[in-house]
Amino acid sequence: MDAFSYLSVLLSIILGLAITQVLKGFRGLMQTRSRLRPYWPAVAWAILVLVIAVQSWWAMFGLRQRVDWTFFEFSVVLAQTIVVYLLAALVLPDFFGDATVDLREHYYANHRWFFALAVLLIVISVGKEFLLAGRMPEPLNLGFQATFATLSAGAVSTRNARYHELATVTAAIGIGAYIGVLFTHLG
Repeated sequence: MDAFSYLSVLLSIILGLAITQVLKGFRGLMQTRSRLRPYWPAVAWAILVLVIAVQSWWAMFGLRQRVDWTFFEFSVVLAQTIVVYLLAALVLPDFFGDATVDLREHYYANHRWFFALAVLLIVISVGKEFLLAGRMPEPLNLGFQATFATLSAGAVSTRNARYHELATVTAAIGIGAYIGVLFTHLG
């Protein structure tokens, strides 16, 4: 077994847990639909976190040719997957009991942590590229990441519903374009 195959097991487990967390949230939405107060940005972000988790796993395949790993290099890659899991853990509420579930209330109760983690995810992603490749990400990749980080930083600092709705739509378009332009083929 090569080094990447060994190391990727832990990364895959954490990303699998993130995906499970979001899917468990969707299950909760379906089971509580009669006592659910929906809020579409919360559901949209849950879908986006699911896409981010899958895209992260997809992009990790690009590390397969790296044979000389240090613990620090692996720790940075591991940190990226941990942040994706934490985003998944925050995006939808846990569903217990018979209380009404208010997605808008949950969204704004957690938006600062959620979007701060989104900014951290970008910082780690850029740092990972610099550490592993010895350079900053390619300009198009860095542009997408800077836009997402800026959008997320704005979402940390405001509870303005219009901003969050616009940020959600912009992020969905941006993440779709990011994957469509940079990650359509397994490389």
